Amino acid sequence: MPESVSLPPALEIRGLVRRFGEKVAVDNLSLVVPSGSFYGLVGPNGAGKTTTLSMATGLLRPDAGDISIHGVDVWHNLLQAKRLVGVLSDGVRLFDRLTGTQLVTYAGLLSGMSREVVAERTADLLQVLDLESAGGTLVVDYSAGMTKKIALACALIHAPRLLVLDEPFESVDPVSSANIRDILDGFVASGGTVIVSSHAMDLVQRMCDHVAVIAQGRVLASGTTDEVRDGSTLEDRFVELVGGRRQGKGPEWLRIS
Repeated sequence: MPESVSLPPALEIRGLVRRFGEKVAVDNLSLVVPSGSFYGLVGPNGAGKTTTLSMATGLLRPDAGDISIHGVDVWHNLLQAKRLVGVLSDGVRLFDRLTGTQLVTYAGLLSGMSREVVAERTADLLQVLDLESAGGTLVVDYSAGMTKKIALACALIHAPRLLVLDEPFESVDPVSSANIRDILDGFVASGGTVIVSSHAMDLVQRMCDHVAVIAQGRVLASGTTDEVRDGSTLEDRFVELVGGRRQGKGPEWLRIS
């Protein structure tokens, strides 16, 4: 969907700072995610991506900076902002002693919807995510990929305007991954916005129309995917920006002949 000049950004971050003791995890970071975009957030391990997204979605309070979701200040209007966003956080524990159906239902009821609407949406989500047969199974018994999909269902149940997904395709099989991409493409085409944090550069390059490269808590480059790639692949451009690539083919003793 083309960005409308009348719409505020889906996510706007200005001067974001977060420290953990002496370590500066996010260092005066600013980022604008246009409404209706499919936005990729890439960076090496420890770059500050998860910390940034946790602050942006109201899960972690920043030390400094301003964050707004569709014009709503996150840390001054937290409940209003959270109604606008669905979050899939990498590594966050679920209530895994519930069944899949119970977990998604619980997430829907927490958002204030009626039981009838929640039941209808839960059934729809389990069907499109190929989890119908696992709806009565405890989440603790799910595979890693199934757990990722049920967490996505919880993020989608209240029909948010912004989806923030941290490594949504990790441990997900190729067929389920393709189905999830179709769902996200449809969500964006209807006017929603998706932010995906991922290490899979090829996937980000194919899916996302905008991208930001983050390292050491700072934005090194941001813009449309073509602008950031600058005529190269996203992976090569990423390595060029971040640095740290070692030349050579490894130690001599590792070579077979």
